[in-house]
Amino acid sequence: MRPAITVALTAALLAGCAPKSAGGDYRNVSVTDLKAAVEGGAAVLDVRTAAEFAEGHIGGAANIPLDSLGARTGELDPAQPLYVICRSGSRSAQASALLVGAGFRDIRNVTGGMNDWQAAGYPVAR
Repeated sequence: MRPAITVALTAALLAGCAPKSAGGDYRNVSVTDLKAAVEGGAAVLDVRTAAEFAEGHIGGAANIPLDSLGARTGELDPAQPLYVICRSGSRSAQASALLVGAGFRDIRNVTGGMNDWQAAGYPVAR
């Protein structure tokens, strides 16, 4: 790494500004972070298919499948913090980048997705 980049990165980390996610201006969070946020009333967007959502989801989550999200961003509040989840974290990362590109300001991609949520023993609605 070149010295100027190292200095800039170190300064950003010391200032409490972590580098942005590679896929866009969103933050990656764990299911543990999501669980605490859900208990506090956070908005959750599940981007899996309707069939996957019906098999089990986080209570209160909205379901807009990734393949229709671009046409349905108007259903969401771009100023509200939004946690985005899928099965494993891949589609939610794509959705997070799409939402950032559409002007959303506080997007959090849930790494590990519903796989990690269920593995942790957290509640699932059907």
